[in-house]
Amino acid sequence: MNIFAIADLHLSLGESVDKPMDVFGSSWDDYERRLADNWRKLVEPEDLVLIPGDISWAMRLEDALPDLAWIDRLPGHKLILKGNHDLWWTGIGRMQGLFESITFMQHSAYAGEGFVVAGTRGWILPEDPAFTERDAAVYRRELLRLGMSIDAAKKELAKSEGERPLLIGMTHYPPCSLIQPSSAFTGMFSAAGFDTVVYGHLHGQQAFAGAFEGELDGVRYRLCSLDRLSCVPMLVARL
Repeated sequence: MNIFAIADLHLSLGESVDKPMDVFGSSWDDYERRLADNWRKLVEPEDLVLIPGDISWAMRLEDALPDLAWIDRLPGHKLILKGNHDLWWTGIGRMQGLFESITFMQHSAYAGEGFVVAGTRGWILPEDPAFTERDAAVYRRELLRLGMSIDAAKKELAKSEGERPLLIGMTHYPPCSLIQPSSAFTGMFSAAGFDTVVYGHLHGQQAFAGAFEGELDGVRYRLCSLDRLSCVPMLVARL
């Protein structure tokens, strides 16, 4: 099986939501069709697709259902993490099981043969000029949530026999940047022995230029925003 990643789908397929993305540039022209075509060419039913946040513009779960159903119809199993624009996100008990091919991750880990995935939404980093006391509170809370997810991943690792599974992390916000190439998030991923971390949230060439993509303390970081990938799901691992 293969593991892919692509973030920031920003769907608005329901009748009650109207948020066209082509106003943000030509990279978003006809992006739903392009993404679906590329997805079907690459992803097999047995594959896993990580989607770290910003799934739908909907404000309520009911209004996000058309977007989630669209994702459900695509091949593979999908592991979804909350992004900052996912205001429709509600109690995990209401969401889990709505769609056979979708698992929602919240304070948890997801394990399969040869891999374990953990992660959290994340937040802007303390070095950001816009960082406030309110942001500090959210930042600390996200660190706690990542800790919970990593603890769940360690429990899954303890069950494994033979070769150690691949450890994959995902966050919506970048856990580091070229300006701040390390953070409490990256420290936690390194201490836990993660192999790869994927993240999204960043859009546009200026934002991409400041993104950290490479290895830090043994962990490889990869940006997987939809427009960064030109609507082509990124191969993370081949198992």
